Amino acid sequence: MKAVFNTKVQGPGWVYQLKRWMPTIIMLPIMIWLIMNRGRYSWIDNADLVIHEAGHFFFTLFGKFIYTLGGSLMQVFLPSLITWYFWKNSYRTGAQVGLLWLGQNLINISVYASDAQAQTLPLLGGNEVYHDWNYLLGTTNLLQYDAEVGYIFFGAAIIIFLITALLPLIFQE
Repeated sequence: MKAVFNTKVQGPGWVYQLKRWMPTIIMLPIMIWLIMNRGRYSWIDNADLVIHEAGHFFFTLFGKFIYTLGGSLMQVFLPSLITWYFWKNSYRTGAQVGLLWLGQNLINISVYASDAQAQTLPLLGGNEVYHDWNYLLGTTNLLQYDAEVGYIFFGAAIIIFLITALLPLIFQE
């Protein structure tokens, strides 16, 4: 007996378009909240902190500069890897979630980089550890530009969010 209802939604109809844009509709308020609340601690930051610290571990063999950069590198690398995996396997919603997470991490990095001179953010090791971005920007003689570096990361996050929101136009199933 042939099924009466076709559960696979296809074609140019409004139901298909709604299904196609639903991840964007759900993620858009999250992206707006993340942009409007830059620097505000949220639940996902706990996972990001673990990933950041793991980055230091994985890059420990590459010298102090790369070791220090490794935390922020891992915050970019892991969501990018997840995005690439879902993109490669033609799963647009997974790629959108990966990009959303990447943008959120870029906002975190923007806050951390902007704090390089002031060093007001609490660090995991307290006063016993050095501020990653103070060291990185100080070593490269860019410490006086910490706010600008932070805004570059913040701008990159906004661009990633725009790509995330528009991915249904880019990614044709």
